[in-house]
Parts: sequence; structure tokens; C-alpha cells
Amino acid sequence: MSVQLIAPRASAVADNDPVLNIAIFAAFVAVTLFIVIRASRNSKTAADYYAGGRSFSGTQNGFAISGDYLSAASFLGIVGAIAVNGYDGFLYSIGFLVAWLVALLLVAELMRNTGKFTMADVLSFRLKQRPVRVAAALTTLAVCFFYLLAQMAGAGGLVALLLGITDDIGVAIVVAVVGVLMIIYVLIGGMKGTTWVQIIKAFLLIGGAGAMTIWVLVINGFDLSALLQAAVDKAALDGAEDPAAILAPGLQYGKNPIDFVSLGLALVLGTAGLPHVLMRFYTVPTAKEARKSVVWAIWLIGGFYVFTLVLGYGAAALVGAPAIQDAPGGVNSAAPLLALELGGPILMGFISAVAFATILAVVAGLAITAAASFAHDIYNSVVKRGTASPEQEVKVGKYTVVVLGVVAIVGGIGVQGQNIAFLVALAFAVAASANLPTILYSLYWRKFTTRGALWSMYGGLATAIVLILFSKVVSGAETAMLGAEIDFAWFPLNNPGIVSIPVGFLLGWLGSVLPQKKEDPRVAAEMDVRSLTGYGAEEAVEH
Repeated sequence: MSVQLIAPRASAVADNDPVLNIAIFAAFVAVTLFIVIRASRNSKTAADYYAGGRSFSGTQNGFAISGDYLSAASFLGIVGAIAVNGYDGFLYSIGFLVAWLVALLLVAELMRNTGKFTMADVLSFRLKQRPVRVAAALTTLAVCFFYLLAQMAGAGGLVALLLGITDDIGVAIVVAVVGVLMIIYVLIGGMKGTTWVQIIKAFLLIGGAGAMTIWVLVINGFDLSALLQAAVDKAALDGAEDPAAILAPGLQYGKNPIDFVSLGLALVLGTAGLPHVLMRFYTVPTAKEARKSVVWAIWLIGGFYVFTLVLGYGAAALVGAPAIQDAPGGVNSAAPLLALELGGPILMGFISAVAFATILAVVAGLAITAAASFAHDIYNSVVKRGTASPEQEVKVGKYTVVVLGVVAIVGGIGVQGQNIAFLVALAFAVAASANLPTILYSLYWRKFTTRGALWSMYGGLATAIVLILFSKVVSGAETAMLGAEIDFAWFPLNNPGIVSIPVGFLLGWLGSVLPQKKEDPRVAAEMDVRSLTGYGAEEAVEH
């Protein structure tokens, strides 16, 4: 019975038209490149390149924020996780959405009022500039790198599915093309071009996901219970030992509940420490527009994560977990395969092109964040001690983009086959461990010191990375990056958040309470006023 059901799915994938897919992809790339080139005409200053000249409205920025936040993990990774693991997969949607609310309530507006271009502007505001900026820049680059790995994995799997590429060399070429396009987008358009790509991508992604959601509900008579039962019935026909397991907790995390708690902590707390998301709030002119963008982003992001529940179980019911896992791209192919079942090759090509645009938009946002962090925080503020011209700073930023693109290509080739929602969760763990403690202490605790900031950022970052390196993520398992043959894993969890996040908070507190020279209370008071009111936010933060 299982073979009979999977065979039609395999032939459906074979019916996919690579020429049509390439044509749709090329059209998307051509349109977005045109937009980037148009936007680049007004990118003349550092403020233009890094913050889009602070010229975007709250509504526009709300769409751009959702475009930045709804990455390949949100679409390809979560839909695939729900299709294969059911209830446990939907926990990613819940975690990402709750995380967004935490970020908005605790840090977003205060960060925008206090900073100028980067997260380090806030963290170093009332502390010693040079050491804190270096630490913040390094943690930013680390988070961007892990996040880029997830997007590159999604790009490789997606195009492999569409073009029928199965060999490693072909997938590596695809990843390289994505990296080159990312470099071109950022070098030409800066934040303005990137933002417009994110706005358009948000329209297409949310619209496409919404249309597919309605389609799946129509098939099931707008009855969610009928959809869930169809998913269970399909699992039974595919030979699952316990078909109803996809409706209950434990299918993925039942063997180790602590691993789920660790993942949950990373997801809920990680967004508030993601520099590329926080940087979006510097693109609006006023705090009022920042609040308006928040409202738009909440509705757009919240609606999308509701869609993932229907799309995930729709893929489980119409395609089936075995067919998804056996397809090129593995778990990450669930959404395109569902589109193929619903609307044939044309809908699959469109949805896949939207997913591809999603990847390009997010990697461009990550690249511009990394470029701003290195050029503004290390080159200008530390190496040049604030004397570099805006032109020099932007030039160094562009060099950074090229280097980051090469590193992302190499790393992306190495993580092919991993679930991208899982890879993003690692980036969230690093962000929550290295950045969040320092951000919260800086905004809310006047006694926080430079030593506390350095201990927190370096200690949280080192703990998270070491635990990831010595976990089953890297070695000792069939799904590990290095395979099961190489095994040097000793950390039992797949996500380090439950250990590394408390370590970051503890080191920040410990470094601040131990005897030392205290920070200037007048600057701390100034930061309180600026963060709460936005007064002076347009001025340079150097002092």
C-alpha cells in the first residue's frame, strides 16, 4: 500500500517542468534586481546605505520587518516540520511568534530610540566604546553566519527539488549562485534596495501562503478537524506505526523533553537579540512610525504562522511524510510539493520562486547588517576612532559583504540536508546567549558595567558555539553535518539554549557586581531618557 501511494507523488515530481521553473525564477530575479538598481540611485551617505535614509513609513517598514523575519525557516522549514512531525513541528511557529512579541515589548522601540545604525550603538552607549563595540560586532557576525547557513540550506534544497538536481556538485553550484546574487543585491542597493525587496517579498509570501491555505481548507470543507483526520489517514496508508502521533506532542521531542525546553528558550528569547531584525527599526524617521511598523508586523507575522498549521497538515494529508522526506530537498520540500499537488507545475514554480525571493531578501538583510556592524563598529569606531568618512565606511562595508558571501557559500554547502527551521533555532540560541543579556541589562539596569557586557557577550557566545560543536548537530548522528562516522559529540542536546542563555545572563550580572570602577551615572541617565522618549535619536551616538 505504501509503495502504491508514494509512486504517484514521485511521478508528480517528475512531471515538474525545470524550464518553466527557471523562467519564473529568472523573472523574479530580474524584477528584484531592477528595483534594487532603482533604489540605489539615492544611496549616497552611510545613513542611506545602512538605514535607508530613515525614509520608510511605518506601514512600509512593517511589511519589510515581516519580510525580514519570515525567512526560509518560517516557510519551508516549519511547513516541512509540521508535515513530518505534526504537533512538535508546529511548536516552531508558536516559538517564533511568541519570540516576536517578546522582542517588541522589551527591546524594539528602546533600541531604535537609543541607536543609530547597529546594535552596538546601544550596547556601547554608556559603556567603554571600543571593547564593547568589538564584542558586539563579533556576536553580530556570529549570529548572521548561523542564520545565513539556514538560508543557504533552504536555497540548495529548493532549487534541487525544482530542477531535479541530486548530485552534490549541482547543489553546491546553486548555493554559490544564491551567494553571488546576495552580494550583488547588497553592493548595489544597500538598505534601501534590500528593504524594497523585502516589502515585495512579504506581499508575495503572505499572499501565496494565504491562497494555498484557503485552497487546502476548501478541499476539506473549511473543517480543520477534517484536515487533521485526512493527515492521520494518509499516515496510516503510508504505513506509520502510530498515525495519530502527528496530532500529539512527543513525535520529535518525546525521547528528550529537555531538548524541547532548550529549543523553546532559544526560540522565544532569540528574536530580541537578532541584530538584522532590530536594525530594521532604524529605517523609520520617528518613534511613532516605529510603533506603527510594529502593529503591521504583528498582524502580518501572526497571520502567516496560522497559515503554516494548515499548510503543514495539508502537505501531510495530500503528499505524505515519506514522499516529502524522499524528495530532493527532503523535509524542506513540503511546501513546494503541496503547491504541485494543488495547482500543478505553474503554482509550484510560483511558490518556489517566492520562497527563493524569501531567501534572497533575508540573506541580503543579514549581509547589510554584518557589513554595518563591521564597518561602523570595528573599522570606524575602533580602528579609525570615529574619523573615517561615510564614503570610507561604506566602502569597507561592501568589502565585508563580499567576504561574508564567500564564507556563507562554503558553509551553506556543508549544511545541505539539515532542516532549516532547526538551523535557524541554532542562530536564535547564539543570539539569545550572546546578545540578549547585554541588551536587557543595558536598557534596564543602571549598574551594568563594561566588564559585565564583555563577560556576557563573549561568555554566552563561546558557550553556545562550543556546545553546538560538541553536540549531535555536528557529529555522531546520521543527520549530523559530518555524519555518523565522525563522532566527537558529548553534549546530549541539539540546542544549547537551556545552558548557554543562563550563562550569558549570569556572567553579565557577575561581571557587574564584582568590585570595579563604576560607569558614569550621567550617561546612564541620558540613555534612560533617550530610550524612553527618542529625544536625540537622530544625533550621532559617539561621545
